[in-house]
Amino acid sequence: MTTARVESLPYLADISPYFTHFADQAWSVLLDSGGRGRYDIISANPYCTLTTQQGITTIQHRDHQQHSQRDPFTLLREQLGELTPSLPNIPFCGGAMGYFAYDLGRYLEKLPNIAQPLANLPDMAVGLYDWAIVTDHQQQQTWLVGQGRDPVTVQGWDSLRQQLHTLATNLSPTGANVTTTSPLHPLAPISSNMSKANYAQAFQQVKAYIQAGDCYQINLAQCFSLPVMGDAWAGYQQLRAQNPVPYGAFLNYPFATVLSCSPEQFLAVTPQGQVQTKPIKGTRPRHSNPEQDLALAQDLQHSLKDRAENLMIVDLLRNDLSKTCQQVRVPELFALESFATVHHLVSTVTGQLRPQYHATDVLKTCFPGGSITGAPKIRAMEIIDALEPHRRGVYCGSIAYISFDGGMDSNIAIRTAIHQNDTLRFWAGGGIVYDSMLESEYQETFDKAKAFLKFFT
Repeated sequence: MTTARVESLPYLADISPYFTHFADQAWSVLLDSGGRGRYDIISANPYCTLTTQQGITTIQHRDHQQHSQRDPFTLLREQLGELTPSLPNIPFCGGAMGYFAYDLGRYLEKLPNIAQPLANLPDMAVGLYDWAIVTDHQQQQTWLVGQGRDPVTVQGWDSLRQQLHTLATNLSPTGANVTTTSPLHPLAPISSNMSKANYAQAFQQVKAYIQAGDCYQINLAQCFSLPVMGDAWAGYQQLRAQNPVPYGAFLNYPFATVLSCSPEQFLAVTPQGQVQTKPIKGTRPRHSNPEQDLALAQDLQHSLKDRAENLMIVDLLRNDLSKTCQQVRVPELFALESFATVHHLVSTVTGQLRPQYHATDVLKTCFPGGSITGAPKIRAMEIIDALEPHRRGVYCGSIAYISFDGGMDSNIAIRTAIHQNDTLRFWAGGGIVYDSMLESEYQETFDKAKAFLKFFT
């Protein structure tokens, strides 16, 4: 049994200077609450990584490597090892962090192989981290935590602590370190993998499936891309300043960088087994005129169509949670949450994890999130694969931490961009139901992509 170490660090309201220290390191991770949530988590230099691609998971330890064709979620659970005691008010005491791509769902369900990959990315890329910087913005405290599972981390602990203290004490109290202009410069106009005519054709096919009784709702998305030059981390700082969200993330991998500005929680699990999911379904754009902005928000709140869409996904998630949870409840329906570019309808579903299950089991049985597939889920995923020209990759998957104490929090990887080989790609979509209108659904994809679109146009 290892012994956890917890040491206080200077609190910074803006944690970007702490992460800048690690941003260039492969497998560095920032889970970013953007001022709207409570905790930020930073780490780097994992002692083990798991990458899943073409049915094979590679488990890379510091001194050896192994390969497996077994279920990636089970492999991750095994690598996490035995549960450790929780640390009071610290949600992450070391553990797994990374992404689970939408296409990891292909390992769970038999799906058609029609949509083509856009990039050569793993379907899962997760590191096991023995240490982390955890900031609690509610209590205005920052800690350096470690578990002592990794000899390299143990040996370098004192040096790491001293570096971070020196860095923080040389900054202003706010820690402000946000760039004023984006270092990610577009080299050509933005393009989409769907023309409006292509989208319209796919939209009509979805409506035909719904009318035939194949499904009730389908989430249809398009992918935007553009060539860029510059630094992805500096670009993310600009994005988070303009569009703060509670489930943001920056993941720097050897093969790509992930920039996520997600407003949506997928699954959260406490060490005591309390489970929560908060699906988003229902969107209106923000307006610069306060009266018109309020009118848009009220229109969303009272929209029977959007409430019906939201309720479909709530029912889907209640069913998914019931596979691993008891006491599944819906404490809140159709709450309005407003962000920099959009208003959303958000509901909350909760449950109590049964004793025989782990957070990885909840993630597996609910994956991918129902809010970004449609209903029923498996049929919706089959239709998505047939109608969208390219695989989604990280988009609509999840970025998560799973702590050694059994706690977990995760987002739905929407408003998420991939920076790879001087190309930036980001997606946007929306739920189509029986009474959806083409023009409004097509426009909704641009409303949701606005955080990125206005950044590069």
